[in-house]
Amino acid sequence: MSRIMERLEALAGDTDEPQRISRFYLSPAHRKSVERVSGWMCEAGMAVALDAAATVVGRYAASRPDAPLLLLGSHIDTVRDAGGYDGTLGVVAAIEAVARLNAAGRRLPLAIEVLAFGDEEGVRFPATLAGSRAVAGCFDPSTLAACDRDGVSIADALREFGCDPAAIPSLARPPHSVRGYLEVHIEQGPVLQSLGLPVGLVSAIAGATRAEFFVEGTAGHAGATPMTLRRDAFAAAAEMAMAIEGAACARRDVVATIGQIAIEPGGVNVIPGAARFSLDLRSPSDAERDGAFAAIVAACETIAPRRAGGLRVATRHQSPAAPCDPALAAFLGEAIARRGLAVQRLPSGAGHDAMVFPPRIPMAMLFVRCKDGISHNPAESIMASDAEVAVDVLLDALTAIGAECRDVAA
Repeated sequence: MSRIMERLEALAGDTDEPQRISRFYLSPAHRKSVERVSGWMCEAGMAVALDAAATVVGRYAASRPDAPLLLLGSHIDTVRDAGGYDGTLGVVAAIEAVARLNAAGRRLPLAIEVLAFGDEEGVRFPATLAGSRAVAGCFDPSTLAACDRDGVSIADALREFGCDPAAIPSLARPPHSVRGYLEVHIEQGPVLQSLGLPVGLVSAIAGATRAEFFVEGTAGHAGATPMTLRRDAFAAAAEMAMAIEGAACARRDVVATIGQIAIEPGGVNVIPGAARFSLDLRSPSDAERDGAFAAIVAACETIAPRRAGGLRVATRHQSPAAPCDPALAAFLGEAIARRGLAVQRLPSGAGHDAMVFPPRIPMAMLFVRCKDGISHNPAESIMASDAEVAVDVLLDALTAIGAECRDVAA
């Protein structure tokens, strides 16, 4: 087994729940992974520290003192009952790339920091991306008050972990000194597998709109109310669901999901008098996403009075799309092409630590083929050969970015 796969397997053993992979921010299992990753970084020749947001930071010094900084990273926390590669592959791949530089006695005209973030999934606390937001300079201090199910705040959990939450604002990297951020991540989708490609180039991370739709109808007796006289809130919601699907299909790179629906009063012999459903709408194009949402609301506002009665829509979350930097992406693309592989560009429908860096710090991402596109699931799987290709591409890109920095300095 390759060192990359051995390390991924070792991290999978750090869990807060026996018999499955569940590793939560600032938990005992997170502590184990912090210690494990810190050891690997030291072995790779990096100076290692745990920052105020509990991110493991490994720094590999440049060949000259005034060199710019390149950030590499991903996350080591997981969802509950997770797979073994989401996030951790990016951390292990970055460490491996630096280890190969160190083994060859090479220093680049570029300082490298490998970042192992601890809060990408947002499972323990109702907040997420604390570590990456701190580095990117967009951390909201109010999130420190967010509490887990036991009433423990993020601030208190950080202090218990040995971190100083008051120091988080000082973690922001000055944009003028940072060349960018690169992240390797499993695709979490089936595109690369369908094309027979080990890796692909991310074009953008999708923006998201989340909303709740409240449909008002009239409850009535299931046997005594004729079909033509009903004001069935669920029937209206069902037609709205089809309209939502149609609006997403009519636009490029837009996906729409209704993940939750509730009916009231919920009796087996009662016509639904009210229905509530969620909408998760994503696209790498903010214009396409906004257009789809407007079309969806307009369609539902037409359906509601005809099928049920009233409609109320509440937007719960908005996040803009995060485009990858063309110049940084080009370094990864050229490294892929040098291996005789097609350079497949594809958007990311899932969120990642990388999404918080633009516009202050440019970012780019490399996707790695994931079996059947399955992720956030114990069946998550990658091939060792694909992981090796990813490290080769990353190391090649680091060398090319370093050469660019040397030429600029000259």
